[in-house]
Amino acid sequence: MSVSALVRSETTKQFSTSLWWILAIVLVAYVGFTAAILGFVFAASSSGSLPGNAPAIPADGLASVLYSTATSVGYVFPLLIGTLMVTTEFRHKTLTPTFLATPRRGSVLVAKVIVGIGVGVLFGVLGVLASVVPAAGLLAAYGVPTELGSAATWALFGRMIIAFALWVLVGIGVGALVRNQVGAIVGVLVFTQFLEPVGRAAAAFVEGLSDVTRFLPGAASDALVGASVFTAATPGAAGGGTLEWWVGGLVLLGYAVVLVVLGHLVSWRRDVT
Repeated sequence: MSVSALVRSETTKQFSTSLWWILAIVLVAYVGFTAAILGFVFAASSSGSLPGNAPAIPADGLASVLYSTATSVGYVFPLLIGTLMVTTEFRHKTLTPTFLATPRRGSVLVAKVIVGIGVGVLFGVLGVLASVVPAAGLLAAYGVPTELGSAATWALFGRMIIAFALWVLVGIGVGALVRNQVGAIVGVLVFTQFLEPVGRAAAAFVEGLSDVTRFLPGAASDALVGASVFTAATPGAAGGGTLEWWVGGLVLLGYAVVLVVLGHLVSWRRDVT
């Protein structure tokens, strides 16, 4: 079976079940709600509309921070979709007929990577819309510049979509390496929602730790995008300086490549059952 035929097969597998659109709906709802809450607080503060004597948040760069909500808090969704693209097949043994039809397993993994990039772009577009629409609306309502006419803002959107695609590839690598679906999902959630955030927050208080944490995948993703709610909320976490956007992209791509290659060498070639 050719790679093009495998890509068509993988596309059918991905979009013939309800999982992808359920995750897409949850992504849009979660990111949109978070962007709306942050947009209200930040925009009201920047315009001086919040009650009390709290200092106003500077308007400069505020739009980019709010728009980056999709990647700052929503990157776990493409990571999960990539992981599920592989582990679901191990769980339900659908890889068995695939490998019988295509003994060259590397070609199957390549097809998953190609389809994963497309899925990542799709989720990236949805994530960008989910964060930009409410955030821009609230910024405009409070008279804070939306910066939608800036080329730099649209470049930010493009890098966010690239980040989503790379996160799907990281997820494919995780799924290929950790074949157990429950174990892979739990590991992804523990790392992304607890271990890395705690480590990056601790970097604000432990001297020199940020020189290490800035190379973590989430930090690399934030560097690639060029803005982050996390670094805006905990500026000390980047005490060692953030990576250049292209370096962050290469670091995140490196994680994807290493995980996919390790998954192929260690797990992918083993028996499915």
